[in-house]
Amino acid sequence: MSARYQFIAGEAANYPVVDLCRMLGVSRSGCYGWASRPESSDDLAPRVSKVLRRIAAELQAESKTEGECIGRRRVRRLMRELELHAIHPRRFVPRTTDSRHGQQMSPNLLLERELKVERPRQVIVGDITYLPLQSGSWAYLATWLDLYSRKIVGWQVDDTMNANLVIEALAQVIRRERPTPGLIVHSDRGGQYVATEFRALLKRAGFEQSMSRAEETYDKVHAEILFSRYKAELLEGGAFANVEQARMETFTYIESYYNRVRRHSALGYRSPEDYERAYYQRTEARENFGDRPGKDAIAKQHSCPLK
Repeated sequence: MSARYQFIAGEAANYPVVDLCRMLGVSRSGCYGWASRPESSDDLAPRVSKVLRRIAAELQAESKTEGECIGRRRVRRLMRELELHAIHPRRFVPRTTDSRHGQQMSPNLLLERELKVERPRQVIVGDITYLPLQSGSWAYLATWLDLYSRKIVGWQVDDTMNANLVIEALAQVIRRERPTPGLIVHSDRGGQYVATEFRALLKRAGFEQSMSRAEETYDKVHAEILFSRYKAELLEGGAFANVEQARMETFTYIESYYNRVRRHSALGYRSPEDYERAYYQRTEARENFGDRPGKDAIAKQHSCPLK
């Protein structure tokens, strides 16, 4: 538990403590109580190791966006010097989609409506991936990706792959983004997305559910690319120490790097947040311009009356 409090303390300058506590599943009173206790040298050891591991991952990620020559061999050498070792996971890969649940499917609204995504929070796409742990077991990451900006607007890490995994990730979207009714929530036909509790949340929020069929994979390609980049830049074939570390490292990757910094070729080499910011600036400019009188009206207002 202390590792979570240490992480919150390190990120408190960038994010509200209440949000950090909610995402990591701890109470604010417990966090503040931990902060008031003196820190021992034993507490510092895992903290230093975690920070060093993150630095190695960030160096590899930043090298791809800034042109600096920091390849995988160099990162591995640095990790050896720091006595940090990546433990390879089992060959077995758990299934994250099981559509043999017998529940009623939702239509693929993206295809039926030939939808053109033109703004943020018009369509979000959900998916789940496995995260290998050093114990040989697995954690799972559920994400909701905005199809317009590629921004990760909701996510959740847990050691079980039940409906609550995607429900908590979607609840985060609602709390943080406050999307308007009519948002299309697209996913595959996995059992998590047909659960009664999940569909009840969609109904309460006024969202529309959309599902792809088994042979339709192109509308989930963005989520799959995300997971590929995530694992390449964070894990590099290794494994997280435990679910707690997976959750904290995922927070740093998504909130501090992927959404804010990572440049996407599909976005004109801008980050998701920069891309959305540019959209809202254009929208505001159009609205302001639309409120102004036309050229003829302006000329008439400033013309001198004939004598």
